[in-house]
Amino acid sequence: MTSVFQQALGAEFGRLHPRLQRRFGVDGDRDQGCVGTGVMERVWRGGAFTVPFLRLGTLRHILFPETGTGIPFTIENYAYPDTFGRPTLTFVRTFQVRPHRRRRFDATMVYDGARHTVIDYLGTTQHLAVDLDVSVDAGGLRIRSGPQTFRGGLRCPAALTGEAEVHEWWDDRAERFRIRVTVTNRRFGPLFGYHGSFTAAYVPAGAPIPAAVRPLRENPHAGRTRRPAYSFGDTPGV
Repeated sequence: MTSVFQQALGAEFGRLHPRLQRRFGVDGDRDQGCVGTGVMERVWRGGAFTVPFLRLGTLRHILFPETGTGIPFTIENYAYPDTFGRPTLTFVRTFQVRPHRRRRFDATMVYDGARHTVIDYLGTTQHLAVDLDVSVDAGGLRIRSGPQTFRGGLRCPAALTGEAEVHEWWDDRAERFRIRVTVTNRRFGPLFGYHGSFTAAYVPAGAPIPAAVRPLRENPHAGRTRRPAYSFGDTPGV
């Protein structure tokens, strides 16, 4: 099984730093997974108006309202074909925001061969699908979010969405991966973000996929949209 990002980037995949080629080349054949461990130098959020939105995200492991510096962090990437046969890579990020409180940010990335794009399914039930634009930037990987759809194909209004940009690269001097994530809204500005660094250990091919990183329910719609016959407030499956 070719990795999600190798399929999406094609020949451009070879322009990634070799360390990122291995990390984002996890496909279940050479490596079953990649587990990163490090520290987020800063986790931040926008103004007070963002708190209810971020608290709502904690219900399905998407966003959270806590902020701070020096926050321990792990990211678990495991490759497997989902129940629809699509190459899938987990992105389960855990933040130790308080001594006795952890927050998770769950996602699974799927390569949709029919549309030649990566779809980021957010949350534990994949109720929100986000098209991703992936590119190579000076040896690093840059990911920008695009249209978002609820489970069932209803397009999420742009005014209610956060546009995410992720930049991950290898720091040769520090011998660590570095990451910067920013989520903004076109109208309200910055909503949430973090930046920091981590090291990675690889899980050998054939190792079992931890049940905790798999979604509770998978979304078969692959980001396709349809025009709803019901009001926004009555959206089923959200």
